[in-house]
Amino acid sequence: MPTSPDPIETAVLHNQDYVQHHGVRLLPTEPSKHLAIVTCMDSRLDLFGALGLDLGEAHIIRNAGGIATDDVVRSLILSQRLLGTDRIMVIHHTRCGLEGLDEEGLRSTIEKETGVTTQMAFGSFNDAASDVQKTAARLSSEPALQQVDIQGFVFDVDNGLLTTVQLEK
Repeated sequence: MPTSPDPIETAVLHNQDYVQHHGVRLLPTEPSKHLAIVTCMDSRLDLFGALGLDLGEAHIIRNAGGIATDDVVRSLILSQRLLGTDRIMVIHHTRCGLEGLDEEGLRSTIEKETGVTTQMAFGSFNDAASDVQKTAARLSSEPALQQVDIQGFVFDVDNGLLTTVQLEK
């Protein structure tokens, strides 16, 4: 029975080809569009393609659900204060794995499989647009973040459409 190639091995081999054809790009550390994007880690989101971005143009900060965790806030503070970003896009998406997630059920599964009890909040939600509003509100109320333009969107993973979410001012 044939086995699939190891994805890490494949990625490392691809990198060798990439280096040969990539050339030297001396991009500045600061993103040229002064844009930070908070979004989900979902592998279906090709934000470079969907938003017409290129390397060096924006900071893309990803986690499960695109939630404004303490680490996301930390990253945005550094992005703003040290690297000059002055606007934030919050992008969540359709058919997210956190939408409707049974957190208690997940905690129970983790305990059964590992013997470890966790009270971790995984960030489940029931409506992507409402969750964009919640994330944007957390960012807007964070005193260490500069008050900048924050806009919210839901990305449709099936057709690529970005829909604006009205945020409370």
